[in-house]
Amino acid sequence: MKIVAMIPARYAATRFPAKLMQVLGNKTVIRHTHDNTFATGLFDEVF
Repeated sequence: MKIVAMIPARYAATRFPAKLMQVLGNKTVIRHTHDNTFATGLFDEVF
């Protein structure tokens, strides 16, 4: 059985628009979230 994770992400935030596209270090916030979620080893795929 395949286990997947879905990261809920909203581009149009009220207090900080486009927060997920901001760069921290060398990656966007959403990429950090994706990579860290996948790195747990709990999921076969992350969306």
